[in-house]
Amino acid sequence: MISASKLKSVDFYRKIPRDLTEASLSGAGLSIIAAFSMIFLFGMELNNYLTVSTATSVIVDQSSDGDFLRIDFNISFPALSCEFASVDVKDVLGTNRLNITKTVRKFSIDSSLRPTGAEFHSGPVANAVRHDDEVDEEYDEGSFALTEQNFDKYVHQFPLTIVNFYAPWCSWCQRLKPSWEKAAKIMKERYDPEMDGRILVTKVDCTREGDLCRRNHIQGYPSIRIFRKGTDLRSDHGHHEHESYYGDRDTESLVKMMESLVESLPKESQKLALEDKSNVAEKRPAPSAGGCRIEGYVRVKKVPGFLIVSARSESHSFDASQMNMSHVINHLSFGRKLTPRAMSDVKRLIPYIGSSHDRLNGRSFINPRVSEANVTIEHYIQIVKTEVITRKGYKLIEEYEYTAHSSLAHSVDIPVAKFHLELSPMQVLITESQRSFSHFITNVCAIIGGVFTVAGIIDSILHNTIKIMKKIEIGKNF
Repeated sequence: MISASKLKSVDFYRKIPRDLTEASLSGAGLSIIAAFSMIFLFGMELNNYLTVSTATSVIVDQSSDGDFLRIDFNISFPALSCEFASVDVKDVLGTNRLNITKTVRKFSIDSSLRPTGAEFHSGPVANAVRHDDEVDEEYDEGSFALTEQNFDKYVHQFPLTIVNFYAPWCSWCQRLKPSWEKAAKIMKERYDPEMDGRILVTKVDCTREGDLCRRNHIQGYPSIRIFRKGTDLRSDHGHHEHESYYGDRDTESLVKMMESLVESLPKESQKLALEDKSNVAEKRPAPSAGGCRIEGYVRVKKVPGFLIVSARSESHSFDASQMNMSHVINHLSFGRKLTPRAMSDVKRLIPYIGSSHDRLNGRSFINPRVSEANVTIEHYIQIVKTEVITRKGYKLIEEYEYTAHSSLAHSVDIPVAKFHLELSPMQVLITESQRSFSHFITNVCAIIGGVFTVAGIIDSILHNTIKIMKKIEIGKNF
């Protein structure tokens, strides 16, 4: 066995007897300063060890969410009717999806963006509307012309008033006119307005009665509306809840629709149950306001493309001078929705992240030149993906941030609201990192040893300086 005396021979820290050492005030002061310095530096090092740092790099997009990008939106159009509002998607690869309805909802709103009722249902997408094949150039005017002055009078007077809101320049209106006048003449012969008094077939020229058409939120021509006396009458300024007819426009279909409406009058409460099923899908509630809030989401390919909101119909014409695509973007985001908790956790780590993933939220884009036709509002959006990787290798979030620039532009077509989408092929990768414990211990030892050594050097210098000064002073005295 190794003796205790031999073991003591390897002692690195040989001790000097305490009675051979001398304490000093300067040494005590330096010891206190050194102790506080050690504590302060240890605290800073501990904070540095506990703080999570990040490293940012730009790499080629390695998205785990596939080849498609989800776009969530909630946009209010105070002057675009839900009756014709359409959400379309196009891209450079040839994708052309028109009037997306599966993931999009529409709500009628007034000019102040207040909702005016339940969700607006566009109904099933119908095939091409049928018109009469042969047009008889010689036909009598069978429908009664309504104006701003007599509109309310006749709508209040007759249980059923069928109105064709049209514009003479509209090609669809021109194709409808012979059938409409024939149907009106047939209904007049069968149900004389003066003798029977149950139905009146009328028309309104929107180029002459602009205020009347705007009051009834007419944005596409022709618009066939069905007004019912009593059940549709409301107290707010004589406004009527009414339906729009979207069925075929040949004489036979028009007469059939009008006949079914007249037959339902004696049992108005059971009207929907008695109507021909083929006609139920052709009539839907007309918009109760001239605006529309469109919300939902679409999935687009990760290539340059467009998200377009416009007025669209395969059987109506639109007056570009009356189209106003002003809108308010309530919400627009890309990619998966982040929970508030996830975003809060990330912001503790990276305060600036998420600052531009909702850049357009709450912003209004108003067309100040409403008197000018064909004004399209365009948004140029450049999208960059950001990923945050934790120190354990887990993906904390995947989010898309974007820049946006907006402008007004004149178009040769009907004005629209257009979002140009440019997705960057690069992505920002933010990696979370933390210093190792061994590095922390090494630094703590360096702090303690360094402060102790420096304090010892300073104490030695002070002690020797004081001794020399004392010797000089004693020499002067002798």
